[in-house]
Amino acid sequence: MAILFPLFGIFTSFILIYYLSSLNRSNIFLALFFLCCNLVVLIYFGLHFTHNLFWQGVCFVNWLPLSYLLGPLLFYYVKTTLADNNKLQKWDWLHLLPAFLTIINCLPFTTLPFDEKVRIAHEIVDITENYTLNFYFASFEFILFSRSVHLLVYALLSIGYFYNHSRIMLKKFNKLPSNHSIIKRWMYLLCFIQIVIAVNSIGHMTTVYGLHFSVFGIPSSVIFEESYYFGICGGGFFIQNIFLFLFPKILYGNVSYSIEKGKDSIIDELKSSLPKKLKESAPIQDIENTLNEYLQNATYIQKEFSLSQMSFDLKIPERFLSNYFNKELDITFSEWRKNLRIDYVCKMIEQGESKNLTIEAIATNAGFASRSKFIDAFKERKGVTPSAFIKSIGRQD
Repeated sequence: MAILFPLFGIFTSFILIYYLSSLNRSNIFLALFFLCCNLVVLIYFGLHFTHNLFWQGVCFVNWLPLSYLLGPLLFYYVKTTLADNNKLQKWDWLHLLPAFLTIINCLPFTTLPFDEKVRIAHEIVDITENYTLNFYFASFEFILFSRSVHLLVYALLSIGYFYNHSRIMLKKFNKLPSNHSIIKRWMYLLCFIQIVIAVNSIGHMTTVYGLHFSVFGIPSSVIFEESYYFGICGGGFFIQNIFLFLFPKILYGNVSYSIEKGKDSIIDELKSSLPKKLKESAPIQDIENTLNEYLQNATYIQKEFSLSQMSFDLKIPERFLSNYFNKELDITFSEWRKNLRIDYVCKMIEQGESKNLTIEAIATNAGFASRSKFIDAFKERKGVTPSAFIKSIGRQD
């Protein structure tokens, strides 16, 4: 039954890659991070719980480099979500160096005939528990211990990077993106889970190597006993799969300040949302030009988008904007916003971007508070339900 947990996580990873990579490049790194986490759990299960010689031969040592991908992928996800572009710099690939070196280091074992791998794996895992192998330049014990330290360092680095980036943005623009709070909670939670897993693993490996200590009078051999170790590590990776579904904006890929074409960044959006202040006496044409430029970032698809937010962004008094909608456009702000969101959805559907999304996901991505409100608004504007509209577009194709 336990095998279903990592398989569920792997399935979730492929959902993120298949459905959301086009919305935001950072989702690729999040999906790869989840994939590696769940593969690690699957490998632990095959190695220590199946007692199957074949799976022990497959899992033993061969997948060690995966452990050195967790930290960099987590950091890449944090960085590309916050950076002014979603592309990695050349020096960012240096973060993958430990994984590459581990591949080279383990070659004396990974290049052995499979029958020999099975024999060695069975002897170490089920009989001697003496994790000693001939590697090139780093011992097996060092790899087992350092991979947890590696993950811990990257989790702390990711928290520090997010915190420092937030300070810089606040100092530069005197505000943070409207979705900063949810991104902060999600990333801190993700990093905290890695810290718990890494500390638990470090404690276990320290005990295995004979360095015993006590915490509040409880021996480390009891705290980091093998069953607790596997339970905390496996449970931690599984819980983060569940937590993902508690953050629908993350799950649906709607995590950037604007997700228009998946390319705009938080800093770009902040810059574009701080134009020169307009006076109330400004010509209507100037207001229209300012709004057209502002709408290019599709800020209206954020759930938090409001008249007061737009007034703050454009530096135009709410009263003036309200008069503009009511008198010049003969429409309320709420109706104007709703029409923009419906037009955005129609464009998504016509371009095929919503083909693999549920109605609820489409509603969330367009900024609607609920599925029912989206359907009512769409039917009021278009005369048909979203499902019927999608089918009609499909027949035209």
